[in-house]
Amino acid sequence: MANVDDWAQDAERQVLDAALQIAADRGWTWPTVKAAGAAAGLSGADVELLLPHGPRDLAALLAKRHDALTLAALPAPEGLKIRERIRTAAMTRIDIAAQDEAAVRRWAGFLALPIHLPLALRLLWDSADQLWRWAGDTATDENHYSKRAILSGILASALAIRLSSGRDAAAAFVDARIENVMAFEKWKGGLKPSQLLTDVAGALGKMRYG
Repeated sequence: MANVDDWAQDAERQVLDAALQIAADRGWTWPTVKAAGAAAGLSGADVELLLPHGPRDLAALLAKRHDALTLAALPAPEGLKIRERIRTAAMTRIDIAAQDEAAVRRWAGFLALPIHLPLALRLLWDSADQLWRWAGDTATDENHYSKRAILSGILASALAIRLSSGRDAAAAFVDARIENVMAFEKWKGGLKPSQLLTDVAGALGKMRYG
C-alpha cells in the first residue's frame, strides 16, 4: 500500500507540474489533464485512475499544494498577536498562489462556473481552516465556522486584488478587512453563506478577467 501511495503522490506532483505549464494556454480542462498526464509519462488509463474527476481533481491538487507551501513558509506563530498571525497567514497564502499567476487565472475561471462553485467554497474553506489552526484557533462553537467563512472570503478577494492590482493593494485590503472583523463579538455574527458564495464567485471572476 505504501508503494501505491508513493506512486500516486509522485504522479500527482508530476501531473500538476506539467499542468501548470499547459493550463495558461489550454485552460483547466480534461484535454489539459490528459496532456499533463502524457507529459508526466502516464498512460490515459493511469491518468483516469489518478484523477477520476479530471480538472476538478487537478484544481484540488493545486489548492492543496499552495496550502502545503504556505504552511511550510509560515514562521512559528508564538510571539505574534492573533491579528498579526492572520495577516501573515493570509498574505503568505496569497503570495504563494500568485507565483502560479497564469495558471491560477485559468483555475479561477474554471471554479467560477456555477457547477464548480461548491468545490471552490470547499477548497477555500480548507485553506482558511488550516490557516486558523496554524494560528492556534481552538474554537468549537459558532465562532469556528464564522472565522473560516470570513477568512475564506478574504482569501478569495485578496488574491483577486493581488493579481489585478499588485501586492500592496492586496495587503491594504487584508489589513482593512482584518481590522473590521478581528473583534470576536463581530466574529459571532459571521458571514451569511449566500454572501460568501457571492463574494467568492465575484473574486474568481475577477481573477479570470481582471
